[in-house]
Amino acid sequence: MIEATPQDAKTHGIVPLGAQPIALAAAALVVIMLGVGAIALWRAYTGTSPEQDRVVASRQLQVRTAQASEQLVEKTKGLEATQQESIDQLQVVQDQLQTVKRLLAGQQAEAKRLSEQVSGLTEAIDGLRQSFASAQTPEASGAALSRNKSIRTRSHATRGAHRKVAKSRN
Repeated sequence: MIEATPQDAKTHGIVPLGAQPIALAAAALVVIMLGVGAIALWRAYTGTSPEQDRVVASRQLQVRTAQASEQLVEKTKGLEATQQESIDQLQVVQDQLQTVKRLLAGQQAEAKRLSEQVSGLTEAIDGLRQSFASAQTPEASGAALSRNKSIRTRSHATRGAHRKVAKSRN
């Protein structure tokens, strides 16, 4: 091992070891003890400690979490009630729609039936018109001629009879 001489210590800046390390350790211990004492006095004087603050903060966080959970439960129940009301209203609307569809189908069937009846009546009227027109055309000309003849004959006969009555009176 190499020994350091006092000469080397002065030239190289080496401090000889002796009683100084014990004093240095004792001084460090005193500083640490003073720091711990100061912290203890500060906590005792203010009445608060970080552990107590952490406990209080965690309890407050738990309370807030519980309140938020309760609010979520209430809102969820409200949403469920609203959803059920919407479902009920939708069911009523669907029932009304089915009723309207049935009524519309019935009206359409009735309209179709009436339309067929009107078509049948129209065809019957057209058939009657045609039959009347065809029956009237040959009979009308023959009946008109015979009627004209009978009127002429009657008028000639009536004139002749009036003449005979008038001559007999004279």
